Amino acid sequence: MNRMKLPMEFLARIQDLEAGRTQPPVLRHASTVVLLRDRDGLEVFMLRRVSSMAFAPGAYVFPGGAVDARDAEYDLDAPDWSGVLGADRATALELVCAAARETFEEAHVLLAGPSEDTLVEDTTDLEPDRLALLDRSQSLAGFLKARGLVLRADLLRPWAHWITPVVETKRYDTRFFVAGMPEGQRALDVSTEADRVAWLRPAEALAQAEKGAMFMMPPTLATLTDLTAFGTVAEVLAAERDIMVHQPDAKIIDGEPYLVLPDHAAHHYPGM
Repeated sequence: MNRMKLPMEFLARIQDLEAGRTQPPVLRHASTVVLLRDRDGLEVFMLRRVSSMAFAPGAYVFPGGAVDARDAEYDLDAPDWSGVLGADRATALELVCAAARETFEEAHVLLAGPSEDTLVEDTTDLEPDRLALLDRSQSLAGFLKARGLVLRADLLRPWAHWITPVVETKRYDTRFFVAGMPEGQRALDVSTEADRVAWLRPAEALAQAEKGAMFMMPPTLATLTDLTAFGTVAEVLAAERDIMVHQPDAKIIDGEPYLVLPDHAAHHYPGM
């Protein structure tokens, strides 16, 4: 059994949940995008969440966030997403739109173009639109329509599906996607939720996590571990994925709180 020790503050939460004194928070759908590029080897874009964040403070993560109600306003013609993501059609399309929106909001990378086979090469003049998305004064659909752009959902590849443990105070039902960096664009340090960004090789990031130099949550470690098997962006995007739902559990073992991995995900966690 693979397990990770939790701070003692989780002990009371686990006891309350097991005794039925409290109920787990409602799940929110969310999307995460692993941006990839080729630089003498495969690299991934990561952000460090600011210490004041309620969820995973100080953790190195990939761009992403919860689905916004208005993500459903964009008329995305992609019926196949439902089966791939294991969700009803409406939810699947919201997840895809959220993936594109969050990537633009947190990294200034826009997976959209003037047509279905082109991409925006420079997002510099789109900063007012990004800020409008952030403060929710503009929806993704409104932004794309105003700029005459088409969402390039075909550039996203589903990668994994993780559900936050019930012991957390905030919980997300998250689909992970991978995407190559659009040519001509740059991933920027623009997120108000992050205080540092970096391009790292997956093995390098894992080594830093092993040393304790970079704090990462289990889904991030799992994703990086998977990516060490690939040498280029093209290889990652061409990979066939059997997407299973991963939901770690929280248990009390010998009087101490632990995060316990499901058997089918145990191999994802080095050093645990």
